[in-house]
Amino acid sequence: MGSPRLPGTPRLLRALNDRAALELLIARGPLTRAQLGELTGLSKVTASQLVERLEGRGLVTRVGEQAGGRGPNAQLYAVQPASAHVVGVDVGPDRVVAACADITGSVIGRVEQSTRDTDDPVGVVHNAVVQAASSAETQLASVRRVVLGTPGLVDPANGDITFAYNLPRWHRGLLAALREDLDTTVVFENDVNLAAVAEAHAGAARDVPDFVLVWAGVGVGLAIMLGGRLHHGSTGAAGEIGYLPVPGAPIPRDVSRRAKPAFQQIAGADAVRAVAREHGFRAASAGDAVRAAIAAGTRGGPLLDELARRLALGVASSCVVLDPPLVVLTGEVGQAGGSALAERVQHEVAAITLVAPRVVVTELTEEPVLQGALRTALDAARDEVFGSTVA
Repeated sequence: MGSPRLPGTPRLLRALNDRAALELLIARGPLTRAQLGELTGLSKVTASQLVERLEGRGLVTRVGEQAGGRGPNAQLYAVQPASAHVVGVDVGPDRVVAACADITGSVIGRVEQSTRDTDDPVGVVHNAVVQAASSAETQLASVRRVVLGTPGLVDPANGDITFAYNLPRWHRGLLAALREDLDTTVVFENDVNLAAVAEAHAGAARDVPDFVLVWAGVGVGLAIMLGGRLHHGSTGAAGEIGYLPVPGAPIPRDVSRRAKPAFQQIAGADAVRAVAREHGFRAASAGDAVRAAIAAGTRGGPLLDELARRLALGVASSCVVLDPPLVVLTGEVGQAGGSALAERVQHEVAAITLVAPRVVVTELTEEPVLQGALRTALDAARDEVFGSTVA
């Protein structure tokens, strides 16, 4: 026998070239064969073979021509949007929102449903996913991945929900039931983690590989991004700062009895409304109370100072361990507080710890959890579809 040869090397190179070309087509829009060759560094012959291969597999399609100088016009190619679809789902205590996107990331279907009158989470998600696909005028069979954002803990070992504070009907075994029901890949992810994914992709944390996102709303949570990847912890509980023991709040000894955790007691929406009333700002929601304080100018300053002191306890406790360069504030209270609250939190964290991260408000005000679910689903679907282009 001759010397051993590395198996599949030409095949691997073709796969890498195909993936690079598909990513370019998504990022840069329709391109000619010559443009693809220039951008990938491939020869004209190799670029032409690549395009023919992808066209034959239904992954790219001709979308027009580019007028040139002499000679015939060059064909323009783009990724075939219908080559795969994904669905993102944002599940809350009162409603579920599902959106369907094609492989290019264009959202082409959306549905919103109430969850108040049902005890059947599988049925709720099934209906939302099917209707989102239907509104996108596609079949469920073309949906490669469904990502659901949910409050609470997701077990990194098996992907199942282990604890959801305000979704008592969600439980272990739900993931398998949904996968069997929908006959496709279904993934659970913590909602705050998905908001961080969206922030990293299109928000205040673009091009920042290490940051934390603090969700200040009805619940208080934190997501950790290290090296551009979410940090979940061994049980999926990384970032559950609502349970942080803090001075000034009773510490429940048994969280399974649904006692309100310590940091949640001083920084959650109920606490924000209560302290707002003490400062003379009565409102139907915590967000409205914070907005009223900002609109009041100097009169609202003491309330914002107090909220910043409270939030800084959780932010500082996390940042003194992780030492990130950036903290993003979001959620109902975080968004309402804007830069006025973010700057106060930044100042307070620097005053009480040795670290001084930049604290900014989110740049994503519309459904960040849903955006993160779609982005997570798209990344995985593209890995599957674009990564298996060579027979």
